[in-house]
Amino acid sequence: MQVDINSMVVVVVGGDSRQAEVVRRFLALGAEVRVCGLPWSEDFRGAVRCETVEEAFRGAGVVVGPVLGADAGGFVHAQPGIDRPEVREEDLRVLKLGARFFIGLGTPSLREMAARAGVALVEYREGDDFAILNSIPSAEGAIQMAMEMLPITLHGSSAFVLGFGRTGQTLAGMLRGIGAHVTVAARKTRDLARIYAEGHHPVEFGELRRELGKADVVFNTAPALVLDREALSAMNREAVIIDLASAPGGTDFEAARGLGIKAVLAPGLPGKVAPRTAGRYVADLVIRYLKRQS
Repeated sequence: MQVDINSMVVVVVGGDSRQAEVVRRFLALGAEVRVCGLPWSEDFRGAVRCETVEEAFRGAGVVVGPVLGADAGGFVHAQPGIDRPEVREEDLRVLKLGARFFIGLGTPSLREMAARAGVALVEYREGDDFAILNSIPSAEGAIQMAMEMLPITLHGSSAFVLGFGRTGQTLAGMLRGIGAHVTVAARKTRDLARIYAEGHHPVEFGELRRELGKADVVFNTAPALVLDREALSAMNREAVIIDLASAPGGTDFEAARGLGIKAVLAPGLPGKVAPRTAGRYVADLVIRYLKRQS
């Protein structure tokens, strides 16, 4: 089913370089694009620069917020040095009837305000379609970091991936493609079987400490403290840890420093290493959703 992009008023509010790609994508498709809370770029020629959220939202049918979402106070994530746009219920009420507000992750207060204002809030960050695609730049960025931090090649190295979710699966496959010997830790028997089927070495989290001493590099994707002091004590002191979980991560970073192990917290890699690709994922997700709903 066709969607008439030319008739849309699309607001891009807050965010980082990924949002800039969303602006460019909708401009190229002929939409009327309004920008608020995002550094202005020459690429935005044809868009409307708005100083307030109310100005940007008035009469608009589509709002695209950032992957990192908003805080409990309704302030949308923005780049350092940019005033974070505040979304209030009265702002939502000036949107077009039936408007859709896309945002990486909402908050209870934003959900409540949207429901009262009759706005459909679409939280896209945890959906499989977005998360699987987003795992590609996450994995590439993590591998780039490992290459920069390690004194050895990933080819032939012993690489551990903790967690076999969407990012863990993509990362393990890329590492194997490079020629690393990949060990993957998981909890579910189904995941352990899949890890084996894909040519990796499976290990249950309960057995992880017995294996960690073999690791040259550890990539954590699990949103829980899996690399505590006891686990870290079992590691080679020359090993590197790259923690991709959301803050505070799954590593005891203080213990790692005390043991002399290099460990970095690296969430949000897509927006840092491949913002254009990651932004295109957001724009395309919005377009697919609108097509399904039209």
